[in-house]
Amino acid sequence: MQTEPQIVFHGMDASPAVTGEIHARIGKLEQVFDRITSLRVVVEKRMARGHKGHLYQVAVDAEVPGGMIVVNRKPGDLGAHEDLHDAIRDAFDAARRQLEDHVRKTKGVHVKTHPERHHGRVTQVFADAGYGFARTAGGIEAYFQRDSLTGADWDKVAVGDEVEFSLMEGDKGPFAVNVTRRA
Repeated sequence: MQTEPQIVFHGMDASPAVTGEIHARIGKLEQVFDRITSLRVVVEKRMARGHKGHLYQVAVDAEVPGGMIVVNRKPGDLGAHEDLHDAIRDAFDAARRQLEDHVRKTKGVHVKTHPERHHGRVTQVFADAGYGFARTAGGIEAYFQRDSLTGADWDKVAVGDEVEFSLMEGDKGPFAVNVTRRA
């Protein structure tokens, strides 16, 4: 975790046993996903209305790359907790499920890859027609157009110029894109 987790108690004193239990649960979340950026746990004790005793609310907010995990168990929700340990368990179980869903969803995200850059030399230039050919050190000859040239004036391109480019496969063979002339 990039920052130290925050554990906040409302309506009750901090307990080393409860804090230890929360840290153990945080450790289990990190086993599911080790890139949690920040985490905040709020433990709240409230008086229960209409009967004796207390109800506990445990909220877990975790920031992760690409989203937030938010669990907010309030007294009065289905299964309100009169036992603090049950409230902690259920809140962290819900956080774990959300984290697993987040991991599952983000595994399908594909990072855009850039085509490999090749080095070569211009072998032919047809300046009036607006195209030419370049050959890689490996002997691949690729067609390129005036529009594929980046950062240079078309009139300055000459046979023998060193160029760098990405290769694409076309209907009539390889063609060069993002052609950069080396001075």
